[in-house]
Amino acid sequence: MSDDNSKSTQAERLVQLRRDKGFTAEQLAQAMTAAGAKVSRGAISNWERGTNGIVSSKLPTLARILGCSEGYLLRGDLNNEVISIDTDKLKSSIERSEYQKLDTSSHTQSDIKTTDAQSTKPFTAPKGSKTNSTTNPKNGHAMNTIKKSDKLQNVCYDIRGPLLQTANKMEAEGKRILKLNVGNPAPFGLEAPHEILRDVAMNLSEATGYSDSQGIFSARKAILQYYQSKGLLSAVDVRDVYLGNGVSELIVMTMQALMNDGDEVLIPMPDYPLWTAAANLAGGTAVHYRCNEEDNWHPDIEDIKSKITSKTKGIVVINPNNPTGSLYSDELLKQIIEVAKEHDLIIMADEIYDRILYDDNVHTPMSTLTDDVLVLSYNGLSKSHRIAGFRSGWMMVSGRKQHAADFIEGLDMLASMRLCSNVQGQYAIQTAMGGHQSMQDLTSEKGRLYKQREMAVSRLNAIKGISCTMPQGAFYCFPKMDPEVYPITDDMDFMMDLLVEENVLMVQGSGFNWDRPDHFRLVFLPNLLDLENAMDRLDRFFAKKRKQFGTE
Repeated sequence: MSDDNSKSTQAERLVQLRRDKGFTAEQLAQAMTAAGAKVSRGAISNWERGTNGIVSSKLPTLARILGCSEGYLLRGDLNNEVISIDTDKLKSSIERSEYQKLDTSSHTQSDIKTTDAQSTKPFTAPKGSKTNSTTNPKNGHAMNTIKKSDKLQNVCYDIRGPLLQTANKMEAEGKRILKLNVGNPAPFGLEAPHEILRDVAMNLSEATGYSDSQGIFSARKAILQYYQSKGLLSAVDVRDVYLGNGVSELIVMTMQALMNDGDEVLIPMPDYPLWTAAANLAGGTAVHYRCNEEDNWHPDIEDIKSKITSKTKGIVVINPNNPTGSLYSDELLKQIIEVAKEHDLIIMADEIYDRILYDDNVHTPMSTLTDDVLVLSYNGLSKSHRIAGFRSGWMMVSGRKQHAADFIEGLDMLASMRLCSNVQGQYAIQTAMGGHQSMQDLTSEKGRLYKQREMAVSRLNAIKGISCTMPQGAFYCFPKMDPEVYPITDDMDFMMDLLVEENVLMVQGSGFNWDRPDHFRLVFLPNLLDLENAMDRLDRFFAKKRKQFGTE
């Protein structure tokens, strides 16, 4: 049996066992983490798709939770005598979020009884069985399969995951896919301001060498002046600004500088999944606090408080939010600041959509609301100025910096290690931060984005069993599927059905670390004609599913 076929068989058994126990992938990940075998929902999903083999150090706990032998899970061995656990009790604990408070050692001994296996390598077949090796055609010797680092087992980024890979294959076969999965303005005819393109072109001769590791002076100064105009009068030192290859690079850099193994960071649920992936990659743990759909997706302050431990290092705030489009009030932001102040937490404010607002809403940068907390503000031009390919992003450090000198030194070190960000893109920043802000034309009542938002939300809410809040910022919807009408257990499979049957690509809610299979994200960047076409296909697809489920 080939390695790929073996993984596929493992994957099928894992999916069936999980479903038999009544777990979602998220609940299974939580149960394993509670038992001391830390694993992410993304890792579970990768195992279930056969993308990765099951990591051997996680295998004993996984088998005990699922009530099977390790041999059955890996190879389908018929000898399946194991000591099972009280699944209902475990699920009840998870649903009440008590898994975070469990005593790992006693839980492991009494409920799970894991073995002493401590290997961190993926499963390797015993001698005499077929392994992951192939034969070198040059010398006839066996070659071991080269696998990715174990650090990536807990990393998941479904926005560009299996759904997109399938869509690309379909396109290669000649099918036209309506891609509503990525917030990339350029492919939808949303052009960059010509003034920016001209100024970047004029400075190309100055951008052929490395810049200062934190970025060119003129761009960093323009960023400081932007925050000064918002009321942050202390924004005067260019050393507080780091330019990056988009906000994405700076998120990863922050987590690498901040997190030790086992440290925790609070991240909203749903989230922009790079935050969770970056925390896991750095060896930390992403702890998700709930945003309430009934409260227009605002963060639940009490849930935030309940999830702070001695290991918590900081809290991420995405405002305006991706994927929900929610915008937070000053009062709510101040409540989060008070929590951070009480527990000495860093605030990481992802504000990349601060200039994409509707209905005369106004955004307040968190950095302008406090001097008592260390605030890292992330922003850039990818969305607001439609130049995602330029990778023009920044991070600004403000607030209480005195106690963070060592952490800031770490940021300086990492900035120097990557030499500098794309210098050509840096020359877009000064021009973009001043002058006419053309995004306001697109988000006004007569603007294209405004009209597309209105149409997308109204059409979604007109579908039986679908409800969607009105986004106040960004260009995303995060609709809910009524589980009584659409009783699905795997939202990725559901979105795969949509892709294959209707040629529409979207991302499932669990791809944004939402803990139930009842949401999806829709990008409303396409023009009205294409968006109308996409909504017609959604109408047809959901009607077909209601008929299939008998809920019409």
